[in-house]
Amino acid sequence: MAGICGVIPFLGVGQVSSFPIFAVRRSCPNASHLNLKDVDENRYSSGIVKQVSREKISQRCRRVSVKCYPNKSRDQERKDVSQATLIWRAIKLPIYSVAAVPLTVASAAAYLQTGQFLVRRYLVLLISSIFIITWLNLSNDVYDFDTGADKNKKESVVNIVGSRTGTLVAANLLLAFGFAGLIWVASVAGNVRSLLLLLCAVICGYVYQCPPFRLSYQGLGEPLCFAAFGPFATTAFYMMQITSRNLSYPCSLTGTILSASILVGCTTTLILFCSHFHQVEGDRAVGKFSPLVQIGKKAGSEIVKIAIVALYCALFVLSIGKALPLTSTVLCALTVPIGNMVVSYVEKNYHDNEKIFMAKYYCVRLHALFGTALAAGLVAARRFGIYTPRLIFL
Repeated sequence: MAGICGVIPFLGVGQVSSFPIFAVRRSCPNASHLNLKDVDENRYSSGIVKQVSREKISQRCRRVSVKCYPNKSRDQERKDVSQATLIWRAIKLPIYSVAAVPLTVASAAAYLQTGQFLVRRYLVLLISSIFIITWLNLSNDVYDFDTGADKNKKESVVNIVGSRTGTLVAANLLLAFGFAGLIWVASVAGNVRSLLLLLCAVICGYVYQCPPFRLSYQGLGEPLCFAAFGPFATTAFYMMQITSRNLSYPCSLTGTILSASILVGCTTTLILFCSHFHQVEGDRAVGKFSPLVQIGKKAGSEIVKIAIVALYCALFVLSIGKALPLTSTVLCALTVPIGNMVVSYVEKNYHDNEKIFMAKYYCVRLHALFGTALAAGLVAARRFGIYTPRLIFL
């Protein structure tokens, strides 16, 4: 039973008359859902209560601590999300794994090549990456606010703080600080090409969401995401961890880092793809033709399955081709249950906007664990001396 405004049978009344259900409805502001079938006649000896004024019924309900639960729809319950929950969703803390994973995998690949791990560079790059990811999230909220895509999105930062201009200014400042950190590391490493690759990654983020491009509205967000976080960012971080003092040749790109960057790009793109499931209706209304708007949710759930299978197939193919060490393959294979969990969750809930909202966080879990396993395998290969990466000279 959805909700009952209970009436205690021993309210201190004597003779009772016929049950005035309309009086209870008028007296209790939350009892609009109450009807005759909500009264269990077996609980009351005569199945009736005394007809009294609205004021007395309300007082009695309060005195006996009777709670009245309105029959809220699922949409109403979503609107009643607490402010703390909205802030947590706006911060998107788990999403920042997309900053840590490419850098960690790149640093592990650099360690595999040189046997060195440059802690200070890693920390500066991590902070700078977090600043840039925050710029990406904030500016995305601003421009989606402009188009109306986030009109009903309560966890939008613009809707929470109530200031479009303030959000945009904060986003641009974070981008400036983040890129300044990248410039510093590139200058220390003496590698301008790495900075150019990161600039390409930032440009991908800009044309993804910012006017006049807004390529995400044309369904090109996923290819841009793959390029930005995969080949561009991961390879650039790797180059920044290697200097000319470490190696006797100016460029040390390997098949290992290129292969690892492809895998990182795939898991990152999966997060973006699954984040669209609960936004299909809103995106379609404002003319944002994301892949899921174009192919539908059911077909999208099949794409997720295909993408997960392709990820692990690519892992084994790269291992057979000696592009990745066996240690990375074995450790990444241990994440197969997480990949299967993503597939099962999406297949089961793709039609439910409330539940499918969590799909992107399942993908974040896969992204973080797969990336950690990949990095750990690269480090283990160096420690055990069982793998030598193949160099590519540019």
